[in-house]
This record gives sequence, structure tokens and C-alpha cells, in this order.
Amino acid sequence: MTTEDKPEVDLRLLSSLLDEEGKEEVEKGLPADDEAAMLDVAECGENGDQRYFMTSIQSTVVIRQIRSQGLSFQLWPAASSLVSLLDSRPSALLLPATSQIRILELGSGTGLVGIAAAAILGASVTLTDLPHVLPNLRFNAESNAAAVAARGGSLDVRQLRWGEDEDAAALVDGEAPFDVVVASDVVYYEHLIDPLLRTLRVFVTGEAAFVMAHLRRWKKRDSVFFRKARKLFDVAVVHTDPPLLGKRVGVATYRFTAKRAPKT
Repeated sequence: MTTEDKPEVDLRLLSSLLDEEGKEEVEKGLPADDEAAMLDVAECGENGDQRYFMTSIQSTVVIRQIRSQGLSFQLWPAASSLVSLLDSRPSALLLPATSQIRILELGSGTGLVGIAAAAILGASVTLTDLPHVLPNLRFNAESNAAAVAARGGSLDVRQLRWGEDEDAAALVDGEAPFDVVVASDVVYYEHLIDPLLRTLRVFVTGEAAFVMAHLRRWKKRDSVFFRKARKLFDVAVVHTDPPLLGKRVGVATYRFTAKRAPKT
């Protein structure tokens, strides 16, 4: 199916719809082993292309999702929210004022956030995920390369397994440090919390910041993540989506920075 066969997506509406369905499934008490199934229910849209029109640059990003291949091949609600914020009010993210920002995206999945950031900000973005996710991620990066280049941005696709020092070292070796690390909907399995934080400690140093869009799904799991994260980073909420359609929660966007050593 061609991209013209798919309607352009209203990012805020998509995010609110996905938030609601996912939250309802959690409240029904699905067991922990069925979380993947719950998240699959939460996602909407069909296999194929989704088009995202960026008002700020009058350009469209086209993303291929393949729902049958798993969660990493689907569009998640916080990604849509973060792209909407980048498009409408990037100043809220307190991004550095450099000629070309270097951005690292963790758990890129379909690559929507990183590709949109490269186009909107004219940034140099490195998209990362697990090895089996990279072919579709690379496909989406290549499909949008012209639109990104027209804005002065660039895209690279690399492997990054959280907690694996060799993968992180390969991204650091001989390269300038990243200015910003971004991610969306990356806190969902408890066993990934420590590896994620280990990876963040590599890249979120000095003036670099970690910007994370997150939809709270599991109170205990979220509490564990933020309790551990606050021991390592200063954490601030920079944006919260309104709970549309009668919902009690929306996607929140956080900014993490390395804790400063106390002055002597």
C-alpha cells in the first residue's frame, strides 16, 4: 500500500486514544505475563504506512509499522505525544542552542521520534534499538532521508542493547558527545529498568540531558524506575498532556540531567 492510501495522523488525538485503551486494559487487571498482549490492544492502526504532517516545517514523515512482528514495530502513544511537542513547542524541552544538535534515541522502534526530531530541528540523530528491529528502523530512516536532509538533518541507525557496555562504547568511541538523549514509552518491563539506567549513565553526563515521554501504566513499576533514576539524575516534568476524553492521566515528558557534585 502506498503512503497516499493512508490518512495523515492527528498526533494529539492518536495519543489520547491509545492512552485510554491501554489504561482501561490495565484497570481490568490483566496479569503481568499478559502485558504484551495488553500493549498490543492499546495500539491502533494497521500494518503499513502512517503519515505525520509537521506543521512547523510543512513536511510529512512517513512511518512503516508491522504490528505482527511485535511491540518494537508498532507506534506507541508517548512517541506521538513527543513528536507533537517537538512540532508545536520545542522550547519546552530546553534543548541546547547549538548549530546542529546531536541526538541519541534509545529504543527507537519505528523511529518516529528520532526521524521527526532530525527533520524539525535539523539535527544529527542516531536511532538505536535491538538487532532484530534495525531492518525496519533503517527502512523508515531511508524512506525519510530526503525530507530530513532538506532541513539540514541527518540519520544514522545503530545497535544499542541497554546495559551492554560494548554497544555503548561503540557509539562513544571517536565521536563527539551527544547533546540530548531522547526516548518514549521505554519503561514497561521491570527487568529492563537497571539496564536502561546503566546506559543512561554513559550518555547523560555533563550538560547532556535525557528527554523522556512516558505514559504511566503500572504504578509500582513506574515508582521503581523513578526512585532509582532520581538517585542518579535530577528529574523535572517539562510537559504534561491533558487527560482528554475523560481520562485521568496523559503522557508526561520528563527532563533528566546528571546530578551535580556538591560544592566544597
